[in-house]
Formats: sequence, structure tokens, C-alpha cells
Amino acid sequence: MDDGKPTEPKAKWWSRPTAGRSASTAPQEPSPVEDAVPLVDAPAARDGAEPEPEESVAAEAVPRAPQPLHEPDQYSTPPYGGPGPWAPAPPVQHPVPTPAHGTPVPPPHAGTNGAGTNGAGITTASAPPPAPPAAFPPPAPLPQQPQDRQQPHQQQPQHAQPQPQSQPHQSQPHQSQPHQSQSHQSQPPSPQWLQYDPWGAPRQPLITNPGPPLGSDAGRPGNRRGSVLVGALLLALVAGGIGGGIGAYIERNGGLTQVELPQDERNGGGRAPDSVAGIAASALPSVVTLHVSGSSESGTGTGFVLDNKGHILTNNHVVAPAGSSGDITVTFSGGETASAEVVGKDSGYDLAVVKVSGVSGLKPLPLGNSDNVQVGDPVVAIGAPFDLSNTVTSGIISAKDRPITAGGEKGDGSDVSYVDALQTDAPINPGNSGGPLVDTDAHVIGINSAIRAADSGSTTGGGQAGSIGLGFAIPINQGKRVAEELINTGKATHPVIGVTLDMKYTGDGAKVGQKDAVGKSSVTPDGPGAKAGIEPGDVITEVDGQRVHSGEELIVKIRAHRPGDRLDLRLTRGGKDLSMTLTLGSATGT
Repeated sequence: MDDGKPTEPKAKWWSRPTAGRSASTAPQEPSPVEDAVPLVDAPAARDGAEPEPEESVAAEAVPRAPQPLHEPDQYSTPPYGGPGPWAPAPPVQHPVPTPAHGTPVPPPHAGTNGAGTNGAGITTASAPPPAPPAAFPPPAPLPQQPQDRQQPHQQQPQHAQPQPQSQPHQSQPHQSQPHQSQSHQSQPPSPQWLQYDPWGAPRQPLITNPGPPLGSDAGRPGNRRGSVLVGALLLALVAGGIGGGIGAYIERNGGLTQVELPQDERNGGGRAPDSVAGIAASALPSVVTLHVSGSSESGTGTGFVLDNKGHILTNNHVVAPAGSSGDITVTFSGGETASAEVVGKDSGYDLAVVKVSGVSGLKPLPLGNSDNVQVGDPVVAIGAPFDLSNTVTSGIISAKDRPITAGGEKGDGSDVSYVDALQTDAPINPGNSGGPLVDTDAHVIGINSAIRAADSGSTTGGGQAGSIGLGFAIPINQGKRVAEELINTGKATHPVIGVTLDMKYTGDGAKVGQKDAVGKSSVTPDGPGAKAGIEPGDVITEVDGQRVHSGEELIVKIRAHRPGDRLDLRLTRGGKDLSMTLTLGSATGT
């Protein structure tokens, strides 16, 4: 029988409600049509009159509703409602991802409880048709829990209330379309995700952002991140290549710009005259290098200019290799060369004078006074060690009146020289022989002649031993006298005392021999010694107050004076000390 109610399939509950239960529904959700006999028959329905509203039926059914077996569940949380046959079936929850704030929801598809058929098979039209998604939809409020899903647990017979008359059309499915169109025209379309029913059947997952359809690889975040990563790697490679090229260019070319380092003024100015540089600048133009070659040997030495006539002073052992027919070449500090010849030489003093001809503009080197030299005075040595011309070294005076002997290579004693020398620590090496030793005024105070080497003892500089800081120079006072004699006469005179010494005596002092080499008396008759009272066998211990320890030392002390000088002697004879005075004689040197 058709009671004017819809004929669609009825809702299937797990248990039927008891008599007198309200059949009202929540807004926007149709009430399930109960397949039960009405508790009260309305008079208008029996007589064919218009039926009364549902509110009256619900109100009349409240007093006759039976009481529940226990207290109702005040939280109405399914499926934790009250037990019993009256309880509705617990709804099945299918959770789906919750959309992000402001994310549009796709339209429902067939088989959902949106605008189509719900899980119970009832067609609903309470929701308006979905509006087209906007590019950036405004954020919508979170959906509240639908009241129709809480009604079955909350609607007890004693709490049932009449439904308002403004919503009778929601219980009639066929009248929903006009209401839907009217609502669609009068109100703006609500966001789609407000239709989300957490208690409905499974539906499509919500789409978080509009973009290409599912299955397209172009809009995936992973692909976008991959593209960004590839771009970053390409940028890093390009930047690294450019940086490497710039670094290589800078390394090879010294920078992108030309670098100029700060430097002091190029004009360093002059030097103090008493400095080593000032002394060297003043003395070097007067110093020369000698290259000597003979029939059997050759050598190199140094000399310095004595006057404008071209006389040059040097050592005897420097010019000795030339002999009587050898060649001597003089090279000046500026590089000019000239031939030279020997004027005179003396092996006892180890001095020689050579002369150059046809040379103008000579600069003589001033001579100092060696008697005024003090130990510790600064000195500068100039020469050509190992043929290195214009070499300058400096030092101090280490000692004075140092008796040395040099030469003796011939073995007969004819080449032995006796020098009461100035000792210096200025480096002197082979090739420095004959060069000047100058003071702070650039005046010559000595002639560099010998060194003490660590390997071979004393040497005149002709050997190849190196300097160990023990150099010896002939005092310029003695050199001046000998040079003058060599220039004037070609020969030098030696002061003598007229006695023959016993060179094998090992005691302290210089002992006069008994006989000379030819068997005659060791004291020359009418000689300076005989006149002073010296006898064979006497031991001379002092000369002018200086102690004498050997025969060589006595010779050195005598040669340090000029012929005609007076000497005070102390000697021992038969254990007695004696004192006497003698006047030095003269002998021609070789």
C-alpha cells in the first residue's frame, strides 16, 4: 500500500528500533525509512485527511517509550553506545587522508555518499553540486561532525524533541532538487571538502594541489627536486671550471695585474770614508793584479802603485817564476792591462818592484806609518785571491812584531825571508800576496805576504792552502825603505851585527857559534859584534828590551832596523848576564 512515502530501498539496520522511537534525521542527511509498524495511527491518515506533522507524532510517542536498561552514553561515541537490541549498528569508519588547509577536494565519484548514492543505497541531494576548483581556493573551516551520525545514540524517547518546520523537505528525497537549485543560486558554492563524511563509504583520496593528472611524471616533487639538483651540479661544474682557469692564469702570469713591490730609493747615497765601502772605493783604483809566467812555472799575485812613474810594489815570491826572461802583465782595477819589468827584488825581505811604461792616469796609494798601528785597529785587505781581482776583505790587527820566516823552498836558505810582521785576521789567500793592507784612512800600513795554514804550516801564499784567519803583512815602514833602495839602486841593504849564529841551538836565546861554515871564527873581525865585545859561545837574550828565544827571531829583530841603528843587547856568558851596545852594519842583499 502506498502511503505517500518513497519507494526506494529501505535502510537496513542490524536491529529494529523499538516502538515509539523518533524517526527524525539531521540536516543534510535523509532519515532511514524504518520497516516497522507505526506506533500510533494518526486520525487524518485513517480518514484520508492530511497527515499531521512528524513533530506531533514524535511528541505523542515520547510518554509511551520504554526506558533503557542502563544509563545512556553521555559521550555518544560509537561503537561504545549502550548495549541492547535497541542500539543501532555501529557505523564503519574508513579514514582517508585529511586535506591540507585550503586544499580543494575532488568531486565525489559514483558509489560514494556525496552527491550520488550513499552506502545504504539511498539517493541524497542535500549537498549542492560541486563548484569548479579555484586556482587558490580560500581556506575553509574544518567540517564539524554530522549530527545525523550522533542522533541514533543521543535520541532517547525521553529526550526527543520536535524537528523545526523549516526542514521538512529534507526528509523527502524527491523534493531535494528544487532546494538544491535554490541553494545553488542563492549561496556561493561551499568548498568541496565540506562534504567529506568520515563515516561514509571509501572514496577517492583528496588531491592536495591542482596539477597534472595522476600518473604524470612532470609534476612529481621528486622530479622537480632532481631537476634542481642536476642544475645545481651543472652550475657547480661550470663555476669550478671558471675558477680553475682563473687560478691557473694567476699562477702562471703572477696575477691579474702587474705587481710592483716597494723599494728604497735607487740612489743609495755615498758611504762614510772610514767605512769598508768607503775605504775600498778609495783604494781599489790603485791596486793591480799581476800575472807572471816563466819557463817552468807561473803564478798570480797583487801589487799597488807607488808613484806616477809606474812603479808598483809587490812580493818577491810573486815575480820569482818569471826569472830573468819571463813575462809580467799588470791588470788595473778598471780592466786595462800593461806589460811590466822587474826593477829590483830582495829575497831576504821578500819584496820586489816592477814598472809599467806608457800608462797615464795612475793613482798612487798613500803610505801610512806602521809604527802607529795598535792591536785591534780595523784594517782592509785588497787583492786577487785565486785570480779573483778586486777582492776586498776586512778584519783587525791581531798582533804586532810577530817574527816569521817564509820561503825556503830551494833548500839552501837563499829564498828564506825574515819578517817582523803585523798579524791580521782579515782573510788572506793565495793571490793576495803583495797586496795592500790599509787602515781606515785608506793608507797602506802593510804588504800582505804570508798566511798560516792548517795543513802545511807557514806559507808565503804561493801554495793552495786557505785562510784560517792568520795572515801576516810586512810593515810598510820596512817596505818603504826597501822599495826606495830597489828603485834607486836595484838592490836592498840589510843591517848586520857581524856574527854567525848556531841555528841548531835548542835553548832559550840566540847562541853565537864557535866557527863559521868555512871553519873560521863565528865573529867577523872588526865587525859590529867584535867591536861591541861579543865572543863565540855567547847567548843573546834581549834586543832593545825585547826577549829573544831563537836565532831566527834575532835576525827578524835586526832586520827590522836600518843599517847604522844602535841596539842595546843583553847576553849570557859562562852563566853571567852581560849588557852591551852596538851599531848595525850593512850588507848587500840578494
